[in-house]
Amino acid sequence: MFTLTFSDWTWSNIIIRIFISLFIGMIIGIDRGAKRRGGGARTTITVCLGATMVMLLEQYLESLYPGRVEISRIAAQVVSGVGFLGAGSILVSGHQIKGLTSAASIWICAGIGLAVGIGFIDGAVILTFFWLLGVHLVPYIESKVYKHSRYMTLYIEAANGKEITLISRKLKEVNCFIDTFIVDKPKAKGQFFQIVTTFRIPKGTHKETYLHILQEMEGVGMVNEL
Repeated sequence: MFTLTFSDWTWSNIIIRIFISLFIGMIIGIDRGAKRRGGGARTTITVCLGATMVMLLEQYLESLYPGRVEISRIAAQVVSGVGFLGAGSILVSGHQIKGLTSAASIWICAGIGLAVGIGFIDGAVILTFFWLLGVHLVPYIESKVYKHSRYMTLYIEAANGKEITLISRKLKEVNCFIDTFIVDKPKAKGQFFQIVTTFRIPKGTHKETYLHILQEMEGVGMVNEL
């Protein structure tokens, strides 16, 4: 393993750390960009290199003033401060939240950059590998598990308040257990009531059945599964 070798304070090690930080940041950014997600290569490279420089600075200060500098103090500020950058990539659209993975990608880039900056290259490379593996493998596993889930989350648009009661009553009539039922009133005349509901369907039934039941109700404009 290279951890102790690259932890030495030499010019060759400094250059290697910066290059590896650039390379890992680029890999994570390209992976996000290929999916047309936030946190592209320029962002992740900048965060990773910035975090690496913070750790290089701390190691430099420790070698310059041994015992007089708390080597983890600046790194702790990076871990908390980068959260503000990640928050900028989170978007809330209606009842859907997008960008959480992009924000987490920026945060993990900072952690990887700190590891590379102090010379813990083995850990940074291994973490990057498992992070990419998880990001690509987990959605496949999720799709298989969710396919057999008896829970549904629907977005429904209703013409008036009367349909809201009818929708709730209809779900109970077909033996659904309602977990959440959130209603947003229209802000202007002519707009629909917006409903987001999560409920559990009975065993042995298909989700498409409930979509058709609600779509056929009078006064219901749209029914989409989230």
